[in-house]
Amino acid sequence: MARRRRAKKREIPPDYKYQSVLVSKFINNLMWDGKKSVAEKIFYRAIDLITERLKEDGIEVFKRAINNVKPIVEVRPRRIGGATYQVPMEVRQDRRTSLAIKWIIKAARSRAEKTMAERLAN
Repeated sequence: MARRRRAKKREIPPDYKYQSVLVSKFINNLMWDGKKSVAEKIFYRAIDLITERLKEDGIEVFKRAINNVKPIVEVRPRRIGGATYQVPMEVRQDRRTSLAIKWIIKAARSRAEKTMAERLAN
């Protein structure tokens, strides 16, 4: 049965330093317990560390990392007859970005460096 109408996407304002919606989404995913200023400090420190180490623009490295991690295809369950099959399907663009962000943050949290900024930078 069809729903009444499609849910509207929330407009996410860009971050104040780089004016990027992608950075803003990353910071929102990095944030715990509503502590956005802490998440911003961690992210901006990680970008500074990347810039120091690689001698390139940290934001460009960040965008390149997101693009490298984005999935193109994922398997989704489809019920055909009585059996459930895993069918490969193309991933929507907004889901690609959100999955890439979540995977990078999850990988950084599982690393062993001392600070979260160092974990993200590495």
